[in-house]
Amino acid sequence: MAEITAVYPGTFDPITNGHSDLVNRATRLFSRVIVAVAVSPQKQPTFTIDERVELAKEALCNLANVEVCRFDSLLVEFVRSQHAQVILRGLRAVSDFEYEFQLAGMNRRLAPQIETMFLTPAEQYAYISSSLVREIVALGGDVAPFVHEKVGAALIRRLR
Repeated sequence: MAEITAVYPGTFDPITNGHSDLVNRATRLFSRVIVAVAVSPQKQPTFTIDERVELAKEALCNLANVEVCRFDSLLVEFVRSQHAQVILRGLRAVSDFEYEFQLAGMNRRLAPQIETMFLTPAEQYAYISSSLVREIVALGGDVAPFVHEKVGAALIRRLR
């Protein structure tokens, strides 16, 4: 395998099993995968940036060629700073495509040497979203099938 680094950006509030599935599959395609947790204050995340980074590290700790870090810059600038060649994006449904297609086009215009690759989650994770997981926890439901156990515990502490 050629030495290729991919960056998988997101807010990961919280990181779900769908995210973990994508990262796990990306480790077979790329020599290095960076999970880049966006600061994103405009989204009013449930967890602080440091908490989201730590929860992502917990959820992905079994993957050797994965790094988790934060970023608060233009994505293509972060990708360049990491000497990465690929931006990895997940598509759960057709409704995600238009927005992701627009982002990919803009990133290509800003940094033509960086490619965007789309992966779809495994079928059992296609319906999982961070916002749905937060809602289930807030209403007293069980999110064990959707998130790492430590992520679930952190959500319960924060939202109940």
